[in-house]
Amino acid sequence: MLNILIVGNGQCGNRILDAVNKQAFAGKNKFSKFYSQQKFKGRVETIAVNTAKNDLKELKYTKAKDRIHIPHLHGVGANRNVGKQVFLDNKDIIMRYIEEKGNFDVAFVITSASGGTGSSFTPMLIKELKERYDFPVYAIVVLPFREEGTLYLQNAAFSLRDIRESGSDGIILSDNQFLKQLGGNVQSAYDGINDMIAERILFLMDALDSEMMMVTDLGDFKTVMSGGAGIATIGFYKSSKDVPVKTAIQKSLSPAGLLFSTDVYEEASRAMVIIKGDKSYLSIDDISNEVEKLSGAIGHVFKGIIIRNGVYPQVLAVLTLESTSELEKLYSIAVEAIHQERDKKTRVETEKEIEKAFSQINGLEPQY
Repeated sequence: MLNILIVGNGQCGNRILDAVNKQAFAGKNKFSKFYSQQKFKGRVETIAVNTAKNDLKELKYTKAKDRIHIPHLHGVGANRNVGKQVFLDNKDIIMRYIEEKGNFDVAFVITSASGGTGSSFTPMLIKELKERYDFPVYAIVVLPFREEGTLYLQNAAFSLRDIRESGSDGIILSDNQFLKQLGGNVQSAYDGINDMIAERILFLMDALDSEMMMVTDLGDFKTVMSGGAGIATIGFYKSSKDVPVKTAIQKSLSPAGLLFSTDVYEEASRAMVIIKGDKSYLSIDDISNEVEKLSGAIGHVFKGIIIRNGVYPQVLAVLTLESTSELEKLYSIAVEAIHQERDKKTRVETEKEIEKAFSQINGLEPQY
């Protein structure tokens, strides 16, 4: 049985963590957390960390004892420099809380790259975890809409770099740009992506801790995540009765199945493909043929099959990337955003137009 730690940092990380807990409670009502236990495959400890108390209060499925409020007004206002200092001032509280949770085999830290608390806390938390413990630590990072604003874009660029340099064993990317495919209003779109990420996390944990016909385990996952450029994403597809397993595998690797835009056959470096379902729906020949197509294009692919009676085929694909054109585009936009912010600050400092306006009443007093 694996011992797994999941930390949600900041508002985005908290909400994805809450979606994980919701699904682990099998979708019961919000009072489930008071009278039942999550149905994780192994031992899983979840922790939500935030500087914004109201964000923590919004969580419906994460137990109160699993929430850490770091006091700093009502958040750090998307300022990563402030967030870094707040983490340093409070890291002993956070690390003591984690230590009291026990021993772990692997940890996942979930965050948005673009906000304040999550994007600043996550690199520093991972660095602390890696210095104190010997288990692998993976970051699950959500990228912003490209039109979300200059501060969020520049935060995303620097946060990703800092996470990569923190000693993280790998970064799994999700992209809010994908939300545009979901439709509906903004809130339902966010809820949708949170549920999608949570579903994949739970599937992955199940896969790493299951007896399989064809085995994949934490060691294989570590090997996959160590490939490529340290960047990965996850594909997923849940089929119905009339969808053959080979189609399910293909759809999990298609753009609609991925959390981050990439051409799997061109940019992936290593992969792990896990198929779950009733034995009657799983053709070993079809599975092997599809996996061979992928391995022929990218190299090594680990393959696992989990038997679940009465379940239509479900496929999870973890893919590390050796290159990513989409990330290069994001950084180009982020560079423009940084220049915009710098130019605005320079104009304010040099023109001082508001001071010119104020100077007109120098030496005068109001007359009543």
